[in-house]
Amino acid sequence: MTDSSSAHFSNMPDSRPAVAIAILYQQPHNGDPETLQFLMQLRDDIPGIAYPGHWGFFGGHIEPGETPDDAMRRELLEEIGYEPSMLSPFDIFETPQSIRHVYTTPLSVPISQLDLREGWDMALFSATDVRNGERFSSQANQVKPIGKPHHELLLRFLDQENAMKQDLNK
Repeated sequence: MTDSSSAHFSNMPDSRPAVAIAILYQQPHNGDPETLQFLMQLRDDIPGIAYPGHWGFFGGHIEPGETPDDAMRRELLEEIGYEPSMLSPFDIFETPQSIRHVYTTPLSVPISQLDLREGWDMALFSATDVRNGERFSSQANQVKPIGKPHHELLLRFLDQENAMKQDLNK
């Protein structure tokens, strides 16, 4: 699925950067989407990067000759020392500035076992935090917003999970 702003790119050579990003989630055993928690990275607050000082997903640029899946695995290992057991494609989110290959993957280890190697902070977000579009960072000592595309993707993911739960309860 892509957003409607990308439709006019289909017949043009594409020079936009491609990135792979992951919605990393933990879910208690009750299966309720409202109890999901999402691991987010607080991006460094420096000029020249996308969404400085905003919460976003872990991930990064796809290197030449690299598949999006391989890039996602590499980025998670580089940024937090995490090797996911599985990656599920969720979306291809296109804007005039970039192409984001979005994956979902369960976070199967406690956050304390991760090693933040890129970014300013990391934290688990509740569904309420996601809907609010912001969360306090202990490293920044202030509330920071979720980057717009990441917020939109998380809301879409929550909506999808809630819809699946309703279908199962029918």
